[in-house]
Amino acid sequence: MNISQVCVLGGSGFVGSHIVAQLSAAGYRVKVLSRRREEARHLILLPNVQVEECDVFFDAALNRALAGCDAVINLIGILHETRKAGFDRVHRELPQRVAQACIAQQVPRLLQMSALQATADAPSAYLRSKAAGEAAVTQAAGDALQVSFFRPSVIFGRGDSFLNLFAQLVRLLPVLFLAKPDARFQPVFVEDVARAFVASLNLPATFGQAYALCGPQVYTLRALVQHVAAQLGRTPCIVGLNDRLSYLQAWAMELLPVKLMTRDNYLSMQRDSVCDCAFPDVFGFQPTPLEAVTPQYLTDATPRGAYLRFRAFSGR
Repeated sequence: MNISQVCVLGGSGFVGSHIVAQLSAAGYRVKVLSRRREEARHLILLPNVQVEECDVFFDAALNRALAGCDAVINLIGILHETRKAGFDRVHRELPQRVAQACIAQQVPRLLQMSALQATADAPSAYLRSKAAGEAAVTQAAGDALQVSFFRPSVIFGRGDSFLNLFAQLVRLLPVLFLAKPDARFQPVFVEDVARAFVASLNLPATFGQAYALCGPQVYTLRALVQHVAAQLGRTPCIVGLNDRLSYLQAWAMELLPVKLMTRDNYLSMQRDSVCDCAFPDVFGFQPTPLEAVTPQYLTDATPRGAYLRFRAFSGR
């Protein structure tokens, strides 16, 4: 299989931006589909990258966009449902349509983002919909499309919405009431996730496979918040909530205009987001420890960090 042009759905997001940058550096021609070109403006200046406005939920537009591509990477996903975007529509229907469009346009390769602990009997709608998406893609692909699935634990890195959220809370609040404090995670570095995606494109051993992606160490949620606080030089009082209070907190937060947490998120945390195997050897590298990366971006909240971030942004 000779892949030269890759189409990325969800390429303007946190994980997508890193994947697109690595694809560009590796010499692939990259087409990023976005509903609004402005949202992907940070990718436009990358070599070999083209940003195209497209409503991927419209089959005709999706088929036109995939014409002439050798591979598709679908990263589109949501953590919270809205009136316009539900889990089933985004995580099952869309991947199925993407697989069907790949076959119609004779695109031979599809990489699909899923989630760790995604199973049909998972406690949360989010995880069940991810599993349903995998099943739908597998059924649609048949023998005409080589598919690989990626199931990462929580992903960290500059611009993440996980550790950075706790960093904001630690800076603002002297006391944190923490839901599911003993829930376990095995965070994986965003650059490692991107590297696995890019490496698998032309790697026949990955065809038809699903890969759990985790970092080298397991943490409780409480330990992760403590790590974030230590990086910021803060010592908040962390009050762990029992299951009943955790559920009530999630329900209350679900009513806020900006959803920091929902009851479905709470249900997802009932299953530890950890791997039962080592990082896949097929990719040829070991995952990056969290402690090696977080000091580089969590301290951006300090005046010196803000100055360094400004310098980096301005190219100085």
